[in-house]
Amino acid sequence: MLSAAEGILLFISTTESVLGILGDVFIGFVNCNDYIKNKKLSKIGFIISGLTISRICLVLLLIIDAYAKLFSGQLPSFVNLTEHISYLWLIINNLSVLFATSLSVFYFLKIANFSHHMFLWLKRRINVVFIFLIGCLLITWLLSFPLLGKLIQDDKRNTSQQVPIKKSELIIDYVFVNAGVIFYFMVALTASFLLIISLWRHSRRMQSHVSGFRDLNTEAHVKAMKILISFIILYILYFIGIAIDLSCLFIPENKLLFIFGLTIACMYPCCHSLILILTNSQLKQSSVRVLQRLKRCEKGRDLRARAT
Repeated sequence: MLSAAEGILLFISTTESVLGILGDVFIGFVNCNDYIKNKKLSKIGFIISGLTISRICLVLLLIIDAYAKLFSGQLPSFVNLTEHISYLWLIINNLSVLFATSLSVFYFLKIANFSHHMFLWLKRRINVVFIFLIGCLLITWLLSFPLLGKLIQDDKRNTSQQVPIKKSELIIDYVFVNAGVIFYFMVALTASFLLIISLWRHSRRMQSHVSGFRDLNTEAHVKAMKILISFIILYILYFIGIAIDLSCLFIPENKLLFIFGLTIACMYPCCHSLILILTNSQLKQSSVRVLQRLKRCEKGRDLRARAT
């Protein structure tokens, strides 16, 4: 049985997951509808579609894994379930982080303005940058799968034969398994921070040109910086939550800490989906149309109910 605090946190994390899935499904639906109309999917549309699909799968895995660990620990099939989830997690988590990093790099190369020759070289070769990121993903999978298999076998031996495993070795193995994720995380943060610096410099220049009064472009740049900062905070919170859940491998009896990490991790897909919808004009207009249709349907039901 869960305590009151554990139950509340589990309810919050489950609600965040449901909202995140609904938001990502809506974004994916709008992008698919746009592809059907135009018979063409833009680069940013492909990245966002990949991000939403991978994130839906990621959230489902998070929740399934959490409920399995909390309520199915004594079942005979639990070990096999966690093994399958571990391999799926390695694939989908890397894909999700890849698309999130690609989105950050895309905005950085398209919006930022630096005169450094390295930035200009990357800006002209944006397709090469994405191919490089995909290549890093394939290398990560090739190196991580054997390490993950070793970790699973060590865990089985530890469970069945009570063979102690050094915590330092376990931590090192997990770091190497997630080396690709850590690399993408650092790239995304670097691109986001550099884009914030570029936007901040540009907004300062524009303010000086208009004698301290903000114009519409300055407001847009300030808004973009706020969006980027919120993304960075959510992204960091996601990795903190995952790190907390991984640390619970050493203290499996602490359910409250595990659910707390799950709640923090689930904030990212939920809130980031909402940010994407509110900041993208096409997604925002589509969401307004959906809300208007829902209101009309609700009014129609009320009128029919009164008539009867």
